[in-house]
Amino acid sequence: EKEMLDNFTPYRVICDHTRSAAFLIADGVVPGNGGRNYVTRMIIRRAARFGTKIGLKEPFLAKVAEAVIAEYGGFYPELEKNKATILDNLTREEIRFARTVEAGTAHLENLLSELRASKQAALDGHKAFDLYATYGLPFEISRDIAREGGLDIDEAGFNAAKEAHSKASGGGKAMGKLGGEDSEFFANILKDLQKKKKLGANGVEYDPYNSPRVEGEVLALIVNGESVESASLDDVVEVILPKTGFYIESGGQVNDEGYIRSLTPFPSPTGRGGRGQGVGGEGEWQIEVTAVRRAAAGAITHIGQVISGHPKVGDKAVAEVDMARRHNIMRNHTATHLLHKALHEVLGDHARQAGSLVAPTHLRFDFTQPDAMTPEQIERVEQMVNEAIAEDMPVNKETKSLDQARQEGAMALFGEKYGETVHTISILESNVPDVGKKYSYELCGGTHLDRTSDIGVFLIVSEGSAAAGIRRIEAVTGRGAYELINKRFKTLKQAAGALKSSVEEVPVKVDALQDEVSELKKELANLRVQSALSAFNLQLSNIQTVNGVNVLGIEIPHADVDALRFLADKFREKYPKAGAAVLVTGTTVIAVVTEDLVKQGMKAGDLIAGIGGKGGGRPNLAQGSLPDGKVSEMMMKVAKAVEEKLK
Repeated sequence: EKEMLDNFTPYRVICDHTRSAAFLIADGVVPGNGGRNYVTRMIIRRAARFGTKIGLKEPFLAKVAEAVIAEYGGFYPELEKNKATILDNLTREEIRFARTVEAGTAHLENLLSELRASKQAALDGHKAFDLYATYGLPFEISRDIAREGGLDIDEAGFNAAKEAHSKASGGGKAMGKLGGEDSEFFANILKDLQKKKKLGANGVEYDPYNSPRVEGEVLALIVNGESVESASLDDVVEVILPKTGFYIESGGQVNDEGYIRSLTPFPSPTGRGGRGQGVGGEGEWQIEVTAVRRAAAGAITHIGQVISGHPKVGDKAVAEVDMARRHNIMRNHTATHLLHKALHEVLGDHARQAGSLVAPTHLRFDFTQPDAMTPEQIERVEQMVNEAIAEDMPVNKETKSLDQARQEGAMALFGEKYGETVHTISILESNVPDVGKKYSYELCGGTHLDRTSDIGVFLIVSEGSAAAGIRRIEAVTGRGAYELINKRFKTLKQAAGALKSSVEEVPVKVDALQDEVSELKKELANLRVQSALSAFNLQLSNIQTVNGVNVLGIEIPHADVDALRFLADKFREKYPKAGAAVLVTGTTVIAVVTEDLVKQGMKAGDLIAGIGGKGGGRPNLAQGSLPDGKVSEMMMKVAKAVEEKLK
């Protein structure tokens, strides 16, 4: 009881933080470097640090978490379901933090001691950031340690240093006029249009699901951050229309691209002729749209470049989404839902989405998973997705209340903000939507295909680490998959041609070649050793003696490190006592010293340093390098280096 009272704060922090971390990890928020994942990391690390304060040296949070799961698992089944993932992530993060904190806190304590000596109250924020950048010691941990000693850390200075570092490394850019400071500017444009009855209370009507082509009046043009009445050829312009069917980048899906043109007879985008050519009648124009954004609440703008004519405010226009590009995006987006389902089946329910990119050329899917997937797991996931594609399952898109979707079991992304009304995507195992069993059911506001078969084919290009506890799959579908298959098949045929074999025989031929190369490498290594041994034995007949020590310095061309080590062993066999040798090939050097000389204070690394090289190792055997072009000159210094060490 006394121990509990004495350590009340550490016990409370450890219990509360472990409970919070367990629930977060159960919801798929594993420790990481950004956003909500960073919050989980900080919670775990703060609990771990309080453990060290009460003498806990080994990872212990998993044991605390087991008690949490036993206490709450009956009410929150996701805790029991994800128990292994919770315990594994806690232990991994504790071990990772232990490596980080030892060097970082030692340096921090030195800084705090200097602070006390100078009678200052707060550590400079730039120095705190150096601890973060150099040792990985988070600001929150540094601040806790400082406050325990009655000091503080300049948080504003830390954030300023972090921002400066981010910009210097390309991680951040200063905000320009059209980068985020302009919401008030666009809000005023919106109010003006609403006063003129050009827009309703909700602003620009947004319908990317049913309106790939919309007609309407050009309500506003913005060039270089200023509202203008007309734009010229090559101007980069933002256009506001009463309605848009262009998808705004969200949920990992990139924005639509397309065209806005004057509502008069006009060549199609694919056959419009040369850039800026006069086409059609006077007053006709066209804008190539490459981005869409919500510049302010209700103010949606199309960003593009004038490629023909002179658009004006008040012109009648038609905005058309590039549907070929949109269809490629939809293939990849629907495929991510199938991929998510397959990962759950192969890896377990802990494999939850942690980020994504859905582009027309490929998809990228991040998910919570502590270890790399095996080749067999990757193959199985790819197979399951392609089986779901071949099943030609219908994709049902609905709009409903958030409560209803959750009650029906729709999967939501942890930390994502949803309104009262949400879009859902269900992929049905039956062709009858009303009674079909849901193969996949997620909250999603993206654009999707009508049937899974429209994806065509799905190929995983790579699987790798995105962050600690997060894996990343990159894949292609449809045309992208066809192009990849075609490219790989061409490569395979080229390999077959070079091997003078059929395509089917390539693996066997490659295996045979690898075996042959392996044997040749062994033969070459043996030849090098024999050549080196011959030169070595010749040199032994002319070995120098320095104060009773047998000294050898020899340069052996075309050898390798293994050959040098072999010769070092031969030297020690020949001279078990009173022997020192320096062996060199290229710029690689190995030094060997017998044990009796080691006891007298001579070390192999000292010999390398004594002739001007750099290296290290054990006292009796060291490896290093010599400056290129000075090897012969340095070899003449071996005897002198031994003599110096014997003094």
